[in-house]
Amino acid sequence: VSQLDRSVVNPDQIRTVIRTFRDKWPEIFPGRRELPKTLIFAKTDSHADDIIQTVRQEFGEGNDFCRKITNSVRNPKSSLSAFRNDYYPRIAVTVDMIATGTDVKPLECLLFMRDVKSKTYFEQMKGRGTRVLNSDDLKKVSPSAQAKTHYVIVDAVGVTRSLKTASQPLDTKPSIPFKDLAMGLMMGDRSEETVSSLAGRLSRLDNKLGAEDQDKIAATAGKPLSAIVRQLLEAIDPDQVEADARAAGQPEPDDAAMETAREKRVKQAANVFTGPLITLMDTIRRQSEQTIDHENLDTLQRAEWAGDVEENARKITEDFKAYLTENRDEIEALSIYFNSPARRSDVTHAMVKEALKTLKEDRPRLAPLTVWRAYAYLDNYKGSNPLNELTALVALVRRVCGLDETLTCHSDRVRRNFQNWILKRHSGAGEKFTEEQMDWLHMIREHLTTSFAIERDDLELAPFNGKGGLGRMYALFGDGMDGILAEMNEVLAA
Repeated sequence: VSQLDRSVVNPDQIRTVIRTFRDKWPEIFPGRRELPKTLIFAKTDSHADDIIQTVRQEFGEGNDFCRKITNSVRNPKSSLSAFRNDYYPRIAVTVDMIATGTDVKPLECLLFMRDVKSKTYFEQMKGRGTRVLNSDDLKKVSPSAQAKTHYVIVDAVGVTRSLKTASQPLDTKPSIPFKDLAMGLMMGDRSEETVSSLAGRLSRLDNKLGAEDQDKIAATAGKPLSAIVRQLLEAIDPDQVEADARAAGQPEPDDAAMETAREKRVKQAANVFTGPLITLMDTIRRQSEQTIDHENLDTLQRAEWAGDVEENARKITEDFKAYLTENRDEIEALSIYFNSPARRSDVTHAMVKEALKTLKEDRPRLAPLTVWRAYAYLDNYKGSNPLNELTALVALVRRVCGLDETLTCHSDRVRRNFQNWILKRHSGAGEKFTEEQMDWLHMIREHLTTSFAIERDDLELAPFNGKGGLGRMYALFGDGMDGILAEMNEVLAA
């Protein structure tokens, strides 16, 4: 699709790219409930308009979900501010306004639908994804995010290949274990690659850790982890090194003077590392951090139990079925699903939570995520993973009681049912939902992906209370409000 820009604005190609991105982003950002803030680079204003229309159609979202931010739109600064600080828009499409010099710190994904010939300009465009922010600020616009540890480039036109360039990652030794890197620095390895790689790993760790682990590291090191990272990065910063060389009496420092200054800085940065500190960091890292190789993408071949895989999986699923059957009249949520499935919209978050508690007390080895993996193997399931144990349990109960023939992720079913419901409501000659009403319906949909039912009282809790709560929803939907809630409970849980 290298011609997907000024010369060929092919709606079919654009739709293929957007549809693939829609289907694949949950794999790129596992565990996320909302699409991370995404910036799409278009070639021209008309190209951007075509992309926006396609995004809204393919994602089944309203105007707020995707906006154009270029100098040609009315009040571009307001749109840029919303992209930076508000939940919506999730996607912005730009030609060049956000390409350089503009910070959008929550941005986590760049989608290139135009080629770029200038190496400098391309690096500046990629720089939009490198801005960092603390986890609290990120969660204000992307509630399910934990921390911004990296950003993703989605290359739809071969822009990375055409330029033969890529930003140099901090971690240039991804195959070297963390502990070996740190011990090497402590024992005298002063190479820039070692310092850079260690700084990159510790920077990621710093973004992930809670206060308790941060305090442990600070107490052992005598300084915060962020200060350790900063000192490592400054030790290999050419500007800092050159300033030191000049201060040492070299107005125009040569290579030898620069190397001496760099060695001195690296030695100072390395002084903090001791055996106990490295062991502590490595222990905390292993407990809190997934190992993610962003350079070499692998294809999963198998993820299974030891022994006879199929036999183990069948034993777990049979034990789970037996447990549900034995308790179908004792546990309220199970009673509804098995005995009165037409009433399944009456199942509440509290009912599912109680069912999970009882299951884990009675049969710890039948924890929902364990049973999920067993069914996933037997059903050859390739879809999304459950958001949590509660949504996994609901999906498993539906599978056992016959509502679903194969394993189906609860959140995927809710979003699919929502999209079909909206399309059906808007396909006739009747009144369509307004943009603000759609915003509320989207919030209810996200609530239902984790809470199974929506009630009036829920509208006085986050995120609804931040938008005016029960009163605002009544003002928008009037006497039809309760009917909308009941209909969404029934249709989205179907």
